[in-house]
Amino acid sequence: MSLYSTQRLHALRMIVTGGGTGGHTYPALTTVNALQARLAATGTTPELLWVGVADGLEATIATRNDIPFRAVTTGKLRRSPNPRELARNVVDAFRIPLGILQAALTVARTRPAVVLSTGGFVSVPIGLAAALFRVPYLLHEQTLSLGLANRILARVATRILLSHEASLDHLPPKARRRAVVTGNPIRPAVLRGDATKGLAAYGLDPAVPLVLVTGGAAGAQQINRMLAGALPGLLPHCQVVHQCGSLSLAEMQEVAGGLPAHLAHRYRVVDFIHDELPDLLAAAAVVVARSGAGTVAELTALGKACVLVPYPHAAGDEQRITARHLARHDAAIMLDGDQATPDHLRDNLTSLLADPDRRAALARAAATHGRPTAADQVVTEILTAAAKGTA
Repeated sequence: MSLYSTQRLHALRMIVTGGGTGGHTYPALTTVNALQARLAATGTTPELLWVGVADGLEATIATRNDIPFRAVTTGKLRRSPNPRELARNVVDAFRIPLGILQAALTVARTRPAVVLSTGGFVSVPIGLAAALFRVPYLLHEQTLSLGLANRILARVATRILLSHEASLDHLPPKARRRAVVTGNPIRPAVLRGDATKGLAAYGLDPAVPLVLVTGGAAGAQQINRMLAGALPGLLPHCQVVHQCGSLSLAEMQEVAGGLPAHLAHRYRVVDFIHDELPDLLAAAAVVVARSGAGTVAELTALGKACVLVPYPHAAGDEQRITARHLARHDAAIMLDGDQATPDHLRDNLTSLLADPDRRAALARAAATHGRPTAADQVVTEILTAAAKGTA
């Protein structure tokens, strides 16, 4: 019997877990916000508890958003042949049972109607504890190929929420019957960008196509160096806003200083793009970016023509897998390996800028992979699972 079987949904109590990286943490936060908004419309407020690692990103995000937080001990299985990493595996092997015990006590005391996890090894103890107490348990996977933690938890999850249709092929046959494709929750603000405001914020010319280049919040040295070599041949055709990361800002400002005077005004470099990012995305004719789960979810939801440069060391090679999948469906251009050069970046961008029909075709194909209502769909699955658990 579910721990919550005697309670009613007018006071929905939920444990959310997942973290370690922004790719796991922010979809959880977006889902929580969407749940709060859905229930606020009925005059109710969910009782939430975020469970994670004390020094993880999830602790910071939960505190910043006034969500009660509880830390548990957890371990991580590292698949690197590095002897130091293998030694840490041995240490973590002793931490995992403690984390499961802490998680079991947390579930028993909290008595949630439902548990949601969004991946990362912090989600394993709570996921197993939810299964132990027969609490409805939903896991969400952001990447195309399931992460190791979610491959473990898929065996016990009540419902498996996927971001990509192709992810179904990565599940065991029995697990597929419990899976549904919801998409990856993205911030609503991303979908409400104003192109005019984006151009005005950076003093850009509305008559010149905009290329937005980003390697994520921390920047990407590979993309920065590709762009540095491509700029002289690229800027006659467009203007560029570049989020380069704080560590590369001085280097890219030096590159900017060396540009020809008649082109220099077309290149704007910053360490980090703040609240104006949705407006710049709306204004961009083409986006150059990594192919992390969150970035791809946003670009496909918006239907943007994009050039993806996958991070070559991503766990499970998930960025290459995602970028390759989109490229095979003509929904993105992928530059990887010996193709990830300044010349190839310049040539692909100038070709796209010169061919509006091809840009539009890329954008339409990208949009077929996007799910802008993902957060609402995840919330519906949460409420459905909780209602069944209280029936």
